[in-house]
Amino acid sequence: MLRPAMSQILREGESYYAFVVAVARKAREIAEEADEKNMPLDVKPVNLALAEFASGKVRVKDTVKMKDVND
Repeated sequence: MLRPAMSQILREGESYYAFVVAVARKAREIAEEADEKNMPLDVKPVNLALAEFASGKVRVKDTVKMKDVND
C-alpha cells in the first residue's frame, strides 16, 4: 500500500492519471540518470519517484512541463 495515499499527494485539480504518468516519467528519469552514472540503485526508481512526489520536491505539473519542453 502506498504511504501516504495518492489522495494526500495530489493537489487540487490534478488527476490520478496525470499523477501515474508523472511518476512513471520521473522514475524513468531516475533510472536513466543512475545508468549514465553507473550507479546501482538500492531502491526501485518508482519508489524513489513516489518519495519525491510525497515530499513535495516534485509536482505533477512540473513533470508535465519538463516533458513538454523536451518534445
